[in-house]
Amino acid sequence: MGKRSKHNVDLSETGKVNRTYNGMIFDSRLEKDFYIHLLELQAEGKVFSIQLQPRYKLFNGYVRKRDGKKILPIFYIADFKVTYSDGRVEVIDTKGNPDSLALMKRKMFEGLYPDVDFHWVSWSKRDGGFIDYDELVRLRKQRKKNKVKTIPNQLDQETNKKND
Repeated sequence: MGKRSKHNVDLSETGKVNRTYNGMIFDSRLEKDFYIHLLELQAEGKVFSIQLQPRYKLFNGYVRKRDGKKILPIFYIADFKVTYSDGRVEVIDTKGNPDSLALMKRKMFEGLYPDVDFHWVSWSKRDGGFIDYDELVRLRKQRKKNKVKTIPNQLDQETNKKND
């Protein structure tokens, strides 16, 4: 297995090739694929503009009194800011499996920028492609719940057959 970053990104040459499009190296294949999807929407006239890596300040920097150390500000850097042809603007971040830091920054972003139309997008072949992350989580929970319900029923039926 090749070298990987702390965020489990493949840093090998093959990994870079898989994450490269038009000379741009993306943080993930999911991000690259969603960018290509946005370009297709732009070619269809549905998207007016795509901004990469928009930055939003979550916390101001400061100088610590006790030792004078400069503490840097904290930013949320989304993957895309998309302006649609109808004037609507969305900030989109592609997520496969968010860690606790991503979940915390999302809460901070939504609290500080409540008027921004902000979405996490994931990929699910089972659910038809790109899908809102929260919807994907909901669908997975529903499938798990339905699966748990069916297993005991099947066991009960098998037990009843043996007892007959």
